[in-house]
Order: sequence, then structure tokens, then C-alpha cells
Amino acid sequence: MNKAQLVEAIADKVGGRQQAADAVDAVLDAIVRAVVAGDRVSVTGFGSFEKVERPARYARNPQTGERVRVKKTSVPRFRAGQGFKDLVSGSKKLPKGGEVSVKKAPKGSLSGGTKTTAKAATKKAAAKKTTARKTTATAKKTTAARKTTATAKKTTATARKTTAAAKKATATKSTAAKKTTAAAKKTTAAAKKTAPAKKAVAKKAPAKKSTARKTTAKKTTARKR
Repeated sequence: MNKAQLVEAIADKVGGRQQAADAVDAVLDAIVRAVVAGDRVSVTGFGSFEKVERPARYARNPQTGERVRVKKTSVPRFRAGQGFKDLVSGSKKLPKGGEVSVKKAPKGSLSGGTKTTAKAATKKAAAKKTTARKTTATAKKTTAARKTTATAKKTTATARKTTAAAKKATATKSTAAKKTTAAAKKTTAAAKKTAPAKKAVAKKAPAKKSTARKTTAKKTTARKR
């Protein structure tokens, strides 16, 4: 069956040959445009049309047998639905009159599924990346806060140690000053005690001189006699 025969087959069901031709052209145009754009066109019970990427490969020319390199390309592919397969295999019988009993396509099934799925996957990946970035930023902030707290604790501990050392140094200086003051007091007391003794010795010294003078006078008198 070619396109003209397909149009004739459905002409009575759509109200005329022109209407049938327009309907066939519109359906085929929509399928082709969707597949070229990378979308997957799925008709429940009938099948799906999709674009498939074929990698570069080597093939043989059937006429010459020469090995030829085939470039990377994209090809359309049709996969029959389960209802279509069952009718072709004979597990289900075709009705004698009327339309073939296939399931009705759900709303939106003729739109590209692959692109929609890719967009959804992209959105999910973007959301995951955003969440991961937020989590990383929060972790960095928490780590920075912990480091700041640890630094503050270290600074406080150092300040406490410095204060304790200053207190010890002050206490040591106070003790040394007290000892120095006590020693000075003792020295002053000893000096006060020594001063009267020196005065007494000074007073006694003239007496010795007088005694010596008297002795000399006595000796002189004796000689004269």
C-alpha cells in the first residue's frame, strides 16, 4: 500500500479524499518534524518513532566487496507496540469490519517523550547541583565558624595564661620588694644600734689622753726632785 492507496482507504471515514489526504499529510509531517528534532513519538497500541544515533563504522560495498568507512549518522527507527505485534503474530485476530481495536493514545502521548524526559532530567540534575552547592556552602560556613570558635578559645586560653604569668610576676616583684624593705629595715636598725656604741667609744677616748698627760706630769715632777 502506498500513500495514495492509504488516502483512498481512509477517504470514506474522514469525509472525502481531500480530507483524507490532508489528514495523512498532517500526521506524517508531525511525526517527521518531531523525530528530526530528537523527540520520540509514541502511539499507544501502534508503536513509536524515534531518532537513533549510529557511530562511525566500517562496511563493505555489496557490488565490489570493498571495505568502506561509514561516517557517524542519525537514522529514524520505528518500534511496534504490543497490540500491533499481537495482531501481526496472530495471537489476536483482526476484526472483519470496522477499525482495528487498538488502545487509545493517552493525552499528550503524541508529543515528544524523549525531549520532555531529557528536560526533566536536566532540571533534576540542576536541582541536585544547586542542593549540593548549598550543602557545600553550609558545610564551609560551619567549618569556618568552628575554626573561628577554636581560634577564640585559643586566644582566651593564651590571654588567661598571660594574665596568670603577669600575676605571678607581680607577686614575685611584691615579695622581692617586701624582702628588700625588710632587709633595709634590719640594716637601719643595726645602724641605729651601732651609732650609740661609736659615740661611747668617742667619749672614752679623751679620758685616755688625760690619763697619759697626768702620767707624764708625774714623771717630770719626780725627775726634778
